[in-house]
Amino acid sequence: MPIVSMPGLRPVNMGELAAEMSREGPGGNVIRVRAKAALDPYPRSLIDRLRHWAQAAPDRVFLADHGPDGEWRRLTYAQVLEKTRSIAQALIDRDLSTERPVVILSGNSIEHGLMALGAMMAGIAYAPVSPAYSLVSSDHAKLKHIFSLLTPGLVFAADGAPFAKALDAVMAPDMELVVARDAPEGQEATGFDALLATKATEAVETADAALSGDTIAKFLFTSGSTGMPKAVINTHRMMACNQVMIATALAFLKDKPPVMVDWLPWNHTAGGNHNFGIALHNGGTLYIDDGNPTPAGILKTVRNLEEVAPTLYFNVPKGFEMLAEHLSKNDRLRETFFSKVELLQYAGAGLAQHVWDALERLAVETTGHKIMTVTGYGSTETAPFASTTTWPVGRPGEVGLPAPGLELKLIPDGEKLELRLKGPSITPGYWRQPDKTAECFDEDGYYKIGDALKFVDPNDVNKGFLFDGRVSEDFKLSTGTWVNMAGVRGGLISACAPYVRDVVLTGLNANHIGALLLLDFDAARKLDASLDGADEATVAHHPAVRAEIQKRLDALAAKSTGSSNLVARAIILDTTPSIDKHEVTDKGSINQRAVMAARAGLVDDLYAEPSPAHVLIANRKAAS
Repeated sequence: MPIVSMPGLRPVNMGELAAEMSREGPGGNVIRVRAKAALDPYPRSLIDRLRHWAQAAPDRVFLADHGPDGEWRRLTYAQVLEKTRSIAQALIDRDLSTERPVVILSGNSIEHGLMALGAMMAGIAYAPVSPAYSLVSSDHAKLKHIFSLLTPGLVFAADGAPFAKALDAVMAPDMELVVARDAPEGQEATGFDALLATKATEAVETADAALSGDTIAKFLFTSGSTGMPKAVINTHRMMACNQVMIATALAFLKDKPPVMVDWLPWNHTAGGNHNFGIALHNGGTLYIDDGNPTPAGILKTVRNLEEVAPTLYFNVPKGFEMLAEHLSKNDRLRETFFSKVELLQYAGAGLAQHVWDALERLAVETTGHKIMTVTGYGSTETAPFASTTTWPVGRPGEVGLPAPGLELKLIPDGEKLELRLKGPSITPGYWRQPDKTAECFDEDGYYKIGDALKFVDPNDVNKGFLFDGRVSEDFKLSTGTWVNMAGVRGGLISACAPYVRDVVLTGLNANHIGALLLLDFDAARKLDASLDGADEATVAHHPAVRAEIQKRLDALAAKSTGSSNLVARAIILDTTPSIDKHEVTDKGSINQRAVMAARAGLVDDLYAEPSPAHVLIANRKAAS
């Protein structure tokens, strides 16, 4: 395996991804790309890896989290295997199945991990569900939809009381509730300790032996950005072979067991498949970070990273942005964080250039070296890893080359290349929704992911690919001019960083591009001392905030080359998008259409003449 080493970069052992390309169809317009190397053998199930490490390194810590008393709780591989077998037996005794699966409502914890592994060992599907559907939503519509689709037999919540209202909305007489502590009032509940006390029998070994690659391990729900969430089938094969794909690309994982400090939620594929799986497959230690990218949550993350030095670190762009701010002023955090880390990886959105630059600068100041930074590409339906760079890149957005075992098909769609994928890590479809499954696969069995890629170098496939947005998001102005949604959106967010978190672009069949701006209210409050503690509406309408955004819009307009990338007018939203109105997913992703539908009046204001006072109008000359 090549050691990636270049001046100024901390050496890291990365795999060598190389691809071959062919063309077919009329004029060679259909492009197929596959890795030159074959996929290495992979285990039947990740449960096999748990058994392996429990034997090979029984005393190594696998899972750690902060217990109710705030102190670290740690379980070794041997302990996790023993407890997993007990839970598997308890689930088998309850006659659960794929038709009556386990649903997990609460977030990441040791109990969550044990319940998941126990279900997998027993051959019983489980479904981790976003806590937001229980704790943030007021109508619980998505949670009701999920329960109707899955028909669960057992429901688990680590802390029961916060889920009381949600449980009242969805529990049925044939469902058993299990809680680790704090049972909700009015709900009969079994204690998690009762499952742990179950004595494993030969039935566990029989169930484990019956697992195959086609056995359904879990259901992961799509974020519901275009409607109600779909249950993506995740088989044991998908998860097991995907870890071999990851270790092929991130070859340093084979050199020594990874140490991870990670908050990414297990109800999403990045946290629950990619990151949890990396720790388990490679015999690593996963410290469950109880923080997140919020003003309160980042303080918990900082505390954890002051105590534990990761060897690789994952986060979303907003998480890296908030972490970089703390790294710049916290010596202990900086020294610990950069001491052993070999790779930084972001996912979920593009990493802003100023954040990228800050991380590189801080790493050099601390260690004398930059830390290699990459992104992975994939989705819930691809297990998730599909491609990455295994070489240093100096900018966000490069998604590299496909993993061994995957084949990409690129088909012209207007000015873009639509991506489709095929391989052993691709889902067989959506649970109990054959119509949705049929829609998402083409006649050759390729999964239609809905994204577009473009070549970094059209003359050399091995330079990799750039993410080129969603094929369905681009639109035409009334002049017939195409607007590249991803490009304009990314440019606007970057121009307004760190004050704008996301944007909704408008302009279909209109004469100019408009934008609804979603503030990062915490960053915006720093623009004026009087905004400390101010509510969202006050922040959005404050003259200092409007002036700063106006200045950024003008500067961006001065660089525009025409109507296809000129954001002519914008409105700063003064209320947070609603999960119940489907404007925002549990991941924080924005549903563009739902926001425009819910705020149709504001969209009209972007095109009204004369323009209302709350509309910001870009002025190219002002910037110059």
